[in-house]
Amino acid sequence: MQALTLIRLLRRLALLPATLLASQAIAAEPPQSIRIATVAYANAGKITFNGPAYVMDRDQWLQQELAKRNIKLEWVPAATASVGTFVNEEFANQRIDFAFYGDLPSIIANASGVSTKLVAPGGSGNNVYLVVPSGSSATSIKDLKGKRIALHRGRPWELSFAKLLEANGLAFADFRIFNLNPQAGAAALSAGRVDAFFTLSDAFLLEDKQVGKIIWSSKQAPRDWKMRAELWGASDFVAQQPELTQLVVTAYLKAAHWTAQDANRETYQGYLAQSGQPLSVLQREVEGESWVGQFTPLYDQALRQHYADAISYSQKAKLIRGKVDVNALLEPKFVTQGLKDLQLEHYWQADQADLASRP
Repeated sequence: MQALTLIRLLRRLALLPATLLASQAIAAEPPQSIRIATVAYANAGKITFNGPAYVMDRDQWLQQELAKRNIKLEWVPAATASVGTFVNEEFANQRIDFAFYGDLPSIIANASGVSTKLVAPGGSGNNVYLVVPSGSSATSIKDLKGKRIALHRGRPWELSFAKLLEANGLAFADFRIFNLNPQAGAAALSAGRVDAFFTLSDAFLLEDKQVGKIIWSSKQAPRDWKMRAELWGASDFVAQQPELTQLVVTAYLKAAHWTAQDANRETYQGYLAQSGQPLSVLQREVEGESWVGQFTPLYDQALRQHYADAISYSQKAKLIRGKVDVNALLEPKFVTQGLKDLQLEHYWQADQADLASRP
């Protein structure tokens, strides 16, 4: 009887596709380590991770869970000036399994054949700002037509700039765009070499130094206009190691939940300030916005619209040649399961954001 059962089992296995058997064999073999890339800062000789990654590393929950399985956790630091390029190269060379980074670089990676999955949304997004010299008479993007604008091309906030132009009936050709990183852009604005600068929260530093003033921010726009950064996983790893992927996502959700509690707001902003960003800037960045909503991990309409627009823009701007399916990028099942396991299904509410274009 046992021999007959064994024969039947072997026959069934013989009918399975070879690729399926191969994937099952790989899935049964856990890796020796899990490698997660994240933006990191060097401060007083110490490496500080950015955002929820800091909390994940502090809490040690993920490290402990992986240790039970004889797996090590390796954080891979990425410099903020080159995080997109660095992470894409690491994914392409299979040197990392996960990464916290932005939208345009991840779309570029997928269009070039480096397949990744968005396994956990990184909150509601970061604001972006249009800054002009303190003595400028410009009050809107329309006033800057024909002028010089500093913008770091290919970075996530380029999409926000493109949306601002489109909403005002303008195009890149209407301006003299200088491709400068945030540090060089700030210096150019301060020296009067450009008439405007499109950037992140470092805009507040220019106001504090009285060399610039903010005339527009994404706080005035729909939520899908914000710059986004998420937790991405290598598609092969996600498919072959779903249990380990779930651990990483659950650890992220635990960190996001702790951070989203108003009682932990000052402590968390204190962590971020270790990167060198003044606390007053961090406070102004989220002023007037929901603190809990800053860390929502939900796959809501604003997120989907953002990535659909980002793909469309990348094609129009010829940042990519290949096609990218927005539905293929998003992998929500791990967040769904993680929220259920943590009993947080109702902690964050889906945001019925206004997605209509407006300046």
